Amino acid sequence: MSYQQSPLSPDIWLREVFTSKAVQRGEVIRRKIRDIERFAGLEVFRKELQRRGFRAIENGGQIIVFCNQEPIRYFT
Repeated sequence: MSYQQSPLSPDIWLREVFTSKAVQRGEVIRRKIRDIERFAGLEVFRKELQRRGFRAIENGGQIIVFCNQEPIRYFT
């Protein structure tokens, strides 16, 4: 899928995302997949998650990022 290019570079966008207060506190952030693709690209985003040791899940067009290295438990 092709999206309009962002006026922000991927580096700037990633820096903005990962310097938020929620990230600094080790909480959770959520981003639309379409925005990640538009601003940075999924592979670049995935590599940044790996570099930071964060994990993420996808559901309904959203990616939820756990900004810590704590275990994840699923409830059904």
